Amino acid sequence: MKNRKGIILAGGSATRLYPITLAVSKQMLPVYDKPMIYYPLSILMMAEIREVLIISTPIHIDSFKRLFGDGSKIGMKIEYKIQEKPVGLADAFILGEEFIGDDNVALILGDNMIYGSRIQKVLKAANNVKEGGLIFGYKVADPTSYGVVEIDSKGRALSIEEKPKVPKSSLAVPGIYFYDNDVVEISKSLKPSERGELEITDVNKAYMEKGKLKVIPLGSGYAWFDTGTADRLADASDFVKAIELRQGIQIACLEEIAYKNNWIGKEELKEAINHFGKTEYGKYLQRVLESEEIDYHEIYEDEIFNNI
Repeated sequence: MKNRKGIILAGGSATRLYPITLAVSKQMLPVYDKPMIYYPLSILMMAEIREVLIISTPIHIDSFKRLFGDGSKIGMKIEYKIQEKPVGLADAFILGEEFIGDDNVALILGDNMIYGSRIQKVLKAANNVKEGGLIFGYKVADPTSYGVVEIDSKGRALSIEEKPKVPKSSLAVPGIYFYDNDVVEISKSLKPSERGELEITDVNKAYMEKGKLKVIPLGSGYAWFDTGTADRLADASDFVKAIELRQGIQIACLEEIAYKNNWIGKEELKEAINHFGKTEYGKYLQRVLESEEIDYHEIYEDEIFNNI
């Protein structure tokens, strides 16, 4: 059975966030209490993807290296690759060809976050799909700003369009994609669009035309944020703050996920606690170390109802 590796695309110039991003990578901006890139990395970790390639610009790549190193502190293997200029999302698979090797791969954009009570189960299921491609659909009020997928009653993709003027559905495609190894050759065969980019929508169309594209619609129990503008960044921060303060949990706590995945043990967790000291993050990790509390997010509602 093939392994799956992960790629985080954290490049681009983020002009929509100027002047905030004139001197710093967008993916290093805070989403409430953590760097933005913590959130997409946590998504790959929850899918149990342990080998990750971070792609960024020549001027920003070193900041990610300082942040994560080789990934060993969270039980992972993290590598880095420079993208000289943004030429489309599908370019990530060409740049990452050597990293991917013969394995399958997942791509997530560095400014995307998804949250929901069942998200880890959904991500693990997506990771278990070994052939073809798999994307998600998320209902939005204004689909003209996104890639849009139209599906039938059985969840099969009927059409995919990039920022359509007249959308055929209200399902936007979040920036997380699961593919088999064929994605490398598919990406290399693409022709640039009118924008001069290798479009991820064309990758999805290639899988769809072969009948190999699966779609998982995410319902009202999930929140998806594309933090590419100041308003969306603020919305994401407000959401994370509300959840964390109300429930006393941490969203995208990398050490917690690594610990629960059995990628690190108590000693490594203690080292992280010492590193973060008396910060709220460090105090939370201490509670993780000491707690035997049931993770209620891992319980399905119907299992509870059946026992009432």
